[in-house]
Amino acid sequence: MSDRTNIIFIMSDDHAAHAISAYGSRVNRTPHMDRIAKEGMRLDRVYCTNSVCAPSRATILTGTYSHINGCSSIWTEMDYRVPTFIDVLHDAGYQTAMFGKWHLGESPQAAPRSFDAWKVFPGQGEYIDPEMIDETGRRRVPGYATDIVTDLSLEFLEQRDQDRPFVMMVHHKAPHRPWIPDTKHKDLYADLDIPEPETFFDDHATRSKAVRGVHMTIADDLAAEDLKEPVPEDLRGPEHRTERMKWKYQRYMRDYLQVVQSIDDNVGRLLDYLDTHGLRENTMVVYTSDQGFFLGDHGWFDKRLMFDESLQMPMLIRWPAVIEAGSTCEAIITNVDFAATFLDICGLDASQVLPTSQGRSFLPILRGEQVEDWPDAVYYRYWEHDDPIHHAPGHYGIRTADYKLIYYYGAGLGVPGASDKLYEPEWELYDLAADPAELNNVANDPAYAGIKAELEEKMAQMQKYYQDEPYTGPDTPHPEWSPYDHEIFDLIQKYVANLEATS
Repeated sequence: MSDRTNIIFIMSDDHAAHAISAYGSRVNRTPHMDRIAKEGMRLDRVYCTNSVCAPSRATILTGTYSHINGCSSIWTEMDYRVPTFIDVLHDAGYQTAMFGKWHLGESPQAAPRSFDAWKVFPGQGEYIDPEMIDETGRRRVPGYATDIVTDLSLEFLEQRDQDRPFVMMVHHKAPHRPWIPDTKHKDLYADLDIPEPETFFDDHATRSKAVRGVHMTIADDLAAEDLKEPVPEDLRGPEHRTERMKWKYQRYMRDYLQVVQSIDDNVGRLLDYLDTHGLRENTMVVYTSDQGFFLGDHGWFDKRLMFDESLQMPMLIRWPAVIEAGSTCEAIITNVDFAATFLDICGLDASQVLPTSQGRSFLPILRGEQVEDWPDAVYYRYWEHDDPIHHAPGHYGIRTADYKLIYYYGAGLGVPGASDKLYEPEWELYDLAADPAELNNVANDPAYAGIKAELEEKMAQMQKYYQDEPYTGPDTPHPEWSPYDHEIFDLIQKYVANLEATS
């Protein structure tokens, strides 16, 4: 058996940290995810740098921001020329595997590479009897997606070369929309008495106009396709908005939490295998999600915006050989840092083997060491300006331990999936110590003028460091997008038409 560290990277899609009991969830219990935290570390300040599925996945693999890897939106694919940490580990003798959601494009050059074994869902994937792709082509696989992904993962572990280390990516479709549960969990939360978040009735009074215009409200934007039943006649109309919102929330959360429970069960299956096959001590198990998700927080669902419910990625890590059981971490970490960290864990220096990486290894933090010069802020940028489904504005910003500054620059910059419509630029500033729920925008408060100026300067420094161009007007340069991008506009229109037809 190899003495080098193995890595199992379990990632779900749209799983908010506040729907994991290890993070203090008020709405559900996740005993197997909690087991990772109890036997390892819970990281409390891990953030995505672009809260959309495909961009986050590209960033994790490459250790780069969206403007470097070319994957800015769900309508773009990762530039295949940008190397990944999987490429490096494969070349270093690791066995590599990838099962589940890929979502980085379906053109030939976008297919999974440097994996010894892989089988993935096309596009977003399906929950029941999903179509899957591997090197032999496409076929339907009977069963439930979350179980199938775990079955494939366990099969790989059984058949691997035990004399070589491995890295395995276990990527669940769940709990992504449309939240279809398996048979085992379909009766959970049937009483429809799920607690509403404290910010459920946020009136958005101090928000920017662009944010107040997003199409992500529970009351008005969750479709019949999502709820699996039409809104009752007596709850329709503006006069019934509050009652309709509460009715929709219960059904949305019931389905969401049901599919989360299946993930938790399957996490348990993997942990049990490792524990009973001598792989516990020298295998690092990571559980995370590609970004957060609004679970009725501020009256919203979905993600995209820079509020913490969307920005935060849960991250639980078990590695008994190194990580102290029951430990926690408050360091600010981003998905840009993952690649460098995984390489470091495997004994490789990212600066030497993955020079394109913009991240930094947090292995010393996992060991419990204090890193004096660790970054004290995260830089974020969302590119899908005024997309035709959610209408979230393009923006960038920074989050420190105490403050969050966001600039809605109001332009699409030619990004596929984004509108060319120009908005009036707007700022938001939140004092996270005084206002952790991010309800009161103080960007125009004279008392915060000095803080705002300091944060603007810090953001400019981070943009320069990460080689990202700030918005300076309609002629601002933007990244060169993939030649595949011209095909996505037809897909956008078809998707929107289907969504409207089922609303």
